[in-house]
Amino acid sequence: MTPPAAAAGLAPAPPSGAGSPPVRVLLCDDSATVRAALAGLLAGEPDIRIVGHAANGRQALAEIGALVPSERPDLVLLDLEMPVMDGMTVLPLLLGLAPPRPAVIVASALTQRGAAAAMAALRAGAVDYVPKPSAASGGLRDPGFRAELLAKLRGWARVGRGNGMAERQAPVLKVARPRGAAGVPAAVAVGCSTGGPQALSLLVRRLGQGGALPVPMLVVQHMPAGFTAMLADHLGRIGGPPCAEAVDGEALLPGRIYLAPGNRHLLAEGGSGGLVARLSGGPPENFCRPAVDPLLRSLAACCGGRLVAAILTGMGQDGLAGCRAVAAAGGLVLAQDEGSSVVWGMPGAVAKAGLAQALLPPAAIADQIHEALRDAAAPGQKARMA
Repeated sequence: MTPPAAAAGLAPAPPSGAGSPPVRVLLCDDSATVRAALAGLLAGEPDIRIVGHAANGRQALAEIGALVPSERPDLVLLDLEMPVMDGMTVLPLLLGLAPPRPAVIVASALTQRGAAAAMAALRAGAVDYVPKPSAASGGLRDPGFRAELLAKLRGWARVGRGNGMAERQAPVLKVARPRGAAGVPAAVAVGCSTGGPQALSLLVRRLGQGGALPVPMLVVQHMPAGFTAMLADHLGRIGGPPCAEAVDGEALLPGRIYLAPGNRHLLAEGGSGGLVARLSGGPPENFCRPAVDPLLRSLAACCGGRLVAAILTGMGQDGLAGCRAVAAAGGLVLAQDEGSSVVWGMPGAVAKAGLAQALLPPAAIADQIHEALRDAAAPGQKARMA
């Protein structure tokens, strides 16, 4: 997800390609004012069509049931707090509809309670969420909110009309480590933005299936303060390595995931006993704080070529400069493929610059991370890492 300050500096996602059917959306919110405002945001987009309005979950089910299959929504934009039937109650019912069933993006308040509800919805099967901006930032008229909403509606409709993130299979490649790389990688770094929570979930779950991670993994997800703690909790519940927000000065331990807190850059520095986390309130980069580039630069400086970097779905090109530093140091760079990305901005920039050794969906990136760690290990270490 892109924070409001970031999205304000980015153009909205371009419309779907010529010849593609319009993205069909059903709006479900108990506030008629909110529904009207959302409809107004989407009304000028020729590739997006609103096929229904509902004030609660029960009405949403009725609206969808009254439509012929070819007119059913690709996506439901679902408020979580509603009377009669709330969002968490109707979510499994929407996901249990006979095909063609919609994907669900939930809308939540920019509060800790809203963040917790959004992460619970992701665990229940929602593909993504959008935080409702505060009145102080312009409310639903905030240009950052509009850019994010359009990107997610278009991106998830495109991914859903393909085979989705989770269903695409890709072989584990025998990727040659870059010249200059030496020894077992000391860390794995992952950066993502729009569509990132779902991609991260798939990657982290698959990492857990592949055995213990013998190095720390540092993650930057563009996300507001307050939401990152809930994302860390969510990632820690899905069967992968333990995950928590990074704390300034703590040792970065093997087998753990460290998530950059909202509004702080996550950096790494070398210590006498290994890597140490540093948090910075320095200026935003690529309109973002946390940003991916500062993390990758810091890791390239202290780890050299002993580093695996992966760039997942997201708007913009945060991570491009950092991946240049990783590649120059001899590290391994992986990127999410276009077909499974909600927005192929960040990974696409890395791919087009010729920096990625492989383009893969998230679960296959996890397999590749394990493979890279095993291939780099000395024979005596491989047994301990398996």
